[in-house]
Amino acid sequence: MIVVRSPLRISLGGGGTDLPSYYRENEGFLIAAAINKYVFVSVMNPFTNGYTLKYSEYENVENIKDIKHPIIRESLKLGFKKNLEITTLADLPSGTGLGSSGSFTTALLKALYINSSQNLNAEELAELACDIEINKLNEPIGKQDQYIAAFGGISSFKFNNDDSVN
Repeated sequence: MIVVRSPLRISLGGGGTDLPSYYRENEGFLIAAAINKYVFVSVMNPFTNGYTLKYSEYENVENIKDIKHPIIRESLKLGFKKNLEITTLADLPSGTGLGSSGSFTTALLKALYINSSQNLNAEELAELACDIEINKLNEPIGKQDQYIAAFGGISSFKFNNDDSVN
C-alpha cells in the first residue's frame, strides 16, 4: 500500500496572478505557504478486478471511462495498472479555499506513480497536476494550488507568459 499526503495552502500575496488569463498578459507573482493540514491518498493493488474508489462517494467500476470522479478518471488515463483501490481522506473538507483540489491531484498522481515504481520531481508533478485540472478538465483555476502542494514550504512563484513557472 502506498500512502501519500499533500499539504493545503494559504496565499500570502498575489492570488489571482496565477490564472492564465492574467499571467499570459502581465506575468504573475505569488507567495504561498503550505500548512500542516493535508489531503491523503492511498493506492493499493487488490485481488479484485477493476477500480475501487473511496472518497466522499464509493465507486467500483471495471473501466476507467465509467469513473465519475473527473480527476481520478483523467489521472488513470495516463496508463497506470488496472485493479487499483484508491482511498482519499482530508484533514479539512473541500471548498475551504485552501487549494484542496490541487492538493488532491498532486497526492493522487504521486501515489499512482510510486505504485508504478516511477517518480516525478516537484516541478513535473505540479505541471502534470495543472495539465489535468486546467487543460484536460477545463477548470477555471490557476496554478498556485498544484505548485505549492508539490513544493511545500513557503514559496514564491513567477508565472510567465509562456505558461512556464519559476
